[in-house]
Amino acid sequence: MKSKIAALCLPMAALLCLEGCTMAPRYVRPEAPTAAVWPSGSAYQERGESQSAKEVADIPWQEFFVDQQLQKLIILALENNRDLRIAALNIERSRAQYRIQRAELFPQIDATAAGSKQRIPETLSTTGQAETVHQYNVGVGVSAYELDLFGRVQSLKDQALEQYLATEQARRTVQISLVAEVATQYLTLAADRELLALAQNTLDAQQSTYQLIQRRFEMGASSELDLRQAQTRVDAARVDIARYLTLVAQDENGLNLVVGSTVPAELLPQTLSETLTTMKDISPGLPSEVLLRRPDVLQAENQLKGFNANIGAARAAFFPRITLVSSVGVGSDELSGLFKSGSGAWAFAPQIVLPIFDAGSRWASLKVAEVDRDIAVARYEKAIQTAFREVADALAQRGTIDDQVAAQQSLTDATAMSYRLSQARYEKGVDSYLNALDSQRSLYDAQKGLIATRLTRLQNLVTLYKVLGGGGEIASAPQIP
Repeated sequence: MKSKIAALCLPMAALLCLEGCTMAPRYVRPEAPTAAVWPSGSAYQERGESQSAKEVADIPWQEFFVDQQLQKLIILALENNRDLRIAALNIERSRAQYRIQRAELFPQIDATAAGSKQRIPETLSTTGQAETVHQYNVGVGVSAYELDLFGRVQSLKDQALEQYLATEQARRTVQISLVAEVATQYLTLAADRELLALAQNTLDAQQSTYQLIQRRFEMGASSELDLRQAQTRVDAARVDIARYLTLVAQDENGLNLVVGSTVPAELLPQTLSETLTTMKDISPGLPSEVLLRRPDVLQAENQLKGFNANIGAARAAFFPRITLVSSVGVGSDELSGLFKSGSGAWAFAPQIVLPIFDAGSRWASLKVAEVDRDIAVARYEKAIQTAFREVADALAQRGTIDDQVAAQQSLTDATAMSYRLSQARYEKGVDSYLNALDSQRSLYDAQKGLIATRLTRLQNLVTLYKVLGGGGEIASAPQIP
């Protein structure tokens, strides 16, 4: 019995050694369809590239975001966000699909046991008499195992592997986006709360001014026009308060959604944090080093490799497919004699299928695989171009945002001084209330503009960190299951 099993296994082992090669085209990474350096000009900061600077993709979010409340929010989001859970589950699914496809490379060995009892009538019996036939057998066999001599199964396994790797990169993309989205929502809520506080302070000041002018009007020292103009500023502040109350509530709802649970009140910001990050500037590095490390670009490349492997499977379909069916065991017409000497049985049934005519189906399948590969190349190149544009836009804003903040701060200071002077002139009767009203309106707008500009500067840091690949784990090759 052992010799028979060995006789069956040795040829199969020899054939397995011939497998492993595929007919897929050799993969060559497409050239990046972008410039070798970032854009330059008056909108961009001139900076020298530091070779010792740590790449942004290697900076964990815990080191970039130093605000303690924001760190706790990000931890909550990583634990509870549903999009991130879906991305993680997609990895598990792709890993299982890969294992299924990889198992096709190996024979499936099954143990079988069967028994049958059959009555043969006189008209069919070879003896001319009715008889009852008993049959019992126990065996071990290989069913429908394809010898992958031309790499069809191997190509499909490679495609499944690349799909699994792509889902891992997709999860990293989701995590990076999630970290940035939490920070953005956090900053937006903080800015709207500052605007709400500004509107409330403005309302208090305008109500005091309105009451003063009302007393002056009653005494005949001010005109009704001054009184109504003062009332317009009170009502305008009340409108802004109602609007900012709505925005703050909506910001909190958005933060709850992205975090995946109700955010504790103690973690909600009150004002814009100037200590969001300790980094005042971020070195972008070279495009060739940054863009090709972004997980969305790596995901597109994995998908491209998968479609490249599909071409190998389509090519292998033109060649013969050899399938093996074999079994070895024992059989008897009596259950008691199943394991007696001489009851051994074996079967070896190879099958070869040679394609002759299929009305062009295989050629069409190959064409589909090649076009899919070309589409994947275009998507990969588009992913690089999109990444380049995102970084360039963030750098352009980064190059001018500090000047905007400085100019807006100077404008706010100048308008505040103008308002104080015009208010003093009105109170002394030197000037009309219209000039004071215009100065107050300009100051209010300048203060709102300063908050918005500070928000833009902080959000730009978050965006630049995100588009340069920061916010995920330190980039490493996913573990192959």
